[in-house]
Amino acid sequence: MTDWLFSPAPTASLPISGQSERFPIRRILCVGQNYAAHAREMGQARAEPFFFTKPADAVVVDGADPSRAGPSVVT
Repeated sequence: MTDWLFSPAPTASLPISGQSERFPIRRILCVGQNYAAHAREMGQARAEPFFFTKPADAVVVDGADPSRAGPSVVT
């Protein structure tokens, strides 16, 4: 057994409709500016979409409260 400095986060997962099992989430892959209106909204006219990732624990289950646990950050 490993002695952890602190407990690892639980595995992020989503419920599977109609089943008792849950689906583990390892990574979230996202696409940005994938349509012209979004590119204009961001003040750019990109010809190609860009890709980025989010941590697995960024998943919010349908109907859950997505509010942040910490203070709000405005950028």
